[in-house]
Amino acid sequence: MNIRSKATLLILFLLTATTFLSYVITTRIMRSHVADKIIRTAESLGRSIAPSAGFFMGAHDLLGLDYMVFQIKKANPDIKSIGVLGPERDIIVHSDIKERGRKIEPASGEILERSEDGTFVRRVPGGSGTLIEIESPIVFMDKRLGSVILELDWSVLSTAQGVAQRKVIGLFAVILALGTVSSVLLSSNLTRPIKELSSGVEELKRGKTGKPLRVFSGDELGRLTASFNEMSGLITHQRDKLAQDARDLEEAYVSTVRVVAAAIDARDTYTHGHSTRVSELAVALARELGMSGQELEDIEIACLFHDVGKIKISDAILHKAGKLAPDEWAEMQRHPEYGAEILRKAPSLRRFIPAVRHHHEWHDGTGYPDGLSGEKIPREAAIISLADAYDAMTSDRPYRKAMTKEKAMATIEEYVGTQFSPELAPLFIGTVEKMG
Repeated sequence: MNIRSKATLLILFLLTATTFLSYVITTRIMRSHVADKIIRTAESLGRSIAPSAGFFMGAHDLLGLDYMVFQIKKANPDIKSIGVLGPERDIIVHSDIKERGRKIEPASGEILERSEDGTFVRRVPGGSGTLIEIESPIVFMDKRLGSVILELDWSVLSTAQGVAQRKVIGLFAVILALGTVSSVLLSSNLTRPIKELSSGVEELKRGKTGKPLRVFSGDELGRLTASFNEMSGLITHQRDKLAQDARDLEEAYVSTVRVVAAAIDARDTYTHGHSTRVSELAVALARELGMSGQELEDIEIACLFHDVGKIKISDAILHKAGKLAPDEWAEMQRHPEYGAEILRKAPSLRRFIPAVRHHHEWHDGTGYPDGLSGEKIPREAAIISLADAYDAMTSDRPYRKAMTKEKAMATIEEYVGTQFSPELAPLFIGTVEKMG
């Protein structure tokens, strides 16, 4: 056997081994990545539902809770079912109305993950196949009120993995076929392309998305490299799709927050839509200040939560047509503190506490609850304060009719330096005028 034959056989052996190893590594990475992303998406959704469910259960608002579950199930068709359990594990709300009232015991399937906050991820047998069950505790005011249970059909995961794996198999088959032909025709010029391929496999294994591999020639090995680039593009596309799923989850989270805000406003016909209007005004002002991206999103969500503390205020105070008595006014002034306490129960919502707690602080320090003044007031809270006051003045209330837009802006100008920031108030007035 001459050197060329030995080299050809050696190269063929190495190429076959490398291709097979690449296939195994790529398949395992992809299967693991797809499974992890789908489970994480559902787990995050369960955790985001739990605080909202706690608010509704704490307020004994089962109708609002049922509406929230319905909307979330509608927005996430891959979820098989969503259920909210009471403290005795009886189903109080379920996406399938026939399941309500049934008492269920904890599933006995394989535990895939157990988090410190009490969230479980299990793989359990179902009537039509294997299910992924995510159970998150509902905690409100340090008291466990029950659990949220989401069920995912394992077939969704298996289908996604199967499609990706079949495409990868086809591409690796092409790569192997081209490699076999090139190993017969070439012996000395295979080192550089094989090294390039090996480097590409390592980058792919580490999850890096670099530039396409260099093609050294137009022969079979060059086409092999091009096929590898195509395969890498396919994997990158799948990773981007999973990233899009994560963004869709964020949108579902914001939708959940909107449902909670609407439920809060719905307690009082005079404030219906108040949180949404405040959000629109505050986001517009934030844009004028040069804020963008995540900052704008945080302002929007903080606005939707700014009156969440009113859940703890009695209807007798909220709906009173006349002037509040001193003790009633003192209780009403506590709603920012109540809101901060509620948000503190959910780690993912704690970043909104400063804006919610301090949106009734005055620039001169005579506001509540902490008497902050000037620059000590968080900027987000100062922005919400302007939007909140303007919407309150231009909306009907039990004790007065709505002001005109002109009178409301004149009132804001009158209180610049006392209630409102001298820096923000003129910008807000200009923003309102732009909005028409």
